[in-house]
Amino acid sequence: MEKNKINPKIEILVIGGSAGSFEVLLQILPKIKFDIDFVVLVVLHRKHNSNTSIADLFGNKTSIPVYECEDKDSLVPGNIYFAPADYHLLIEKDRTVSLDYSEKENYSRPAIDITFKSASDVFKEKTLAVLLSGANRDGANGLKYISQNYGTTIVQDPNEAEISTMPNEALKIFEPNYILGFKEIIKLINSL
Repeated sequence: MEKNKINPKIEILVIGGSAGSFEVLLQILPKIKFDIDFVVLVVLHRKHNSNTSIADLFGNKTSIPVYECEDKDSLVPGNIYFAPADYHLLIEKDRTVSLDYSEKENYSRPAIDITFKSASDVFKEKTLAVLLSGANRDGANGLKYISQNYGTTIVQDPNEAEISTMPNEALKIFEPNYILGFKEIIKLINSL
């Protein structure tokens, strides 16, 4: 696949972010067209003792149904799903999710790398992944893995990211299809 060419039939958009990405997600998710025909799955590093439901918070901002994943949930196109706090999220071959409480990876649970790799194993070249702002290297290896499986990869422009560590770590190890600011990320998603 050419460097800047997206597979026209994306089946999953998986977004990973950490520190500094919450505000970006509040810009991106409400602007995604409501009639999408792919799954949106978000892995966000966050505290596990939060009293606020992430699904409620984002559900009030978008016309797309938003859910926080529970073990064995099916991933249905046209919906936005969030990985729950303090669990790794894996995707099974039957496109259900498994939640895992194993050790943290890159100091994180959920780990973006784990979900990115799992999405790529199931959806292959029909995976589109976005890595946003963050303060560690989680997501870099998973994004590279997606690229190696012919999926499409986007790194948030480090110059725009509130904390550029995660985007820069990805750029150190491979060349993504796109390096974009959040407004360009929205345009690209809505062009699918």
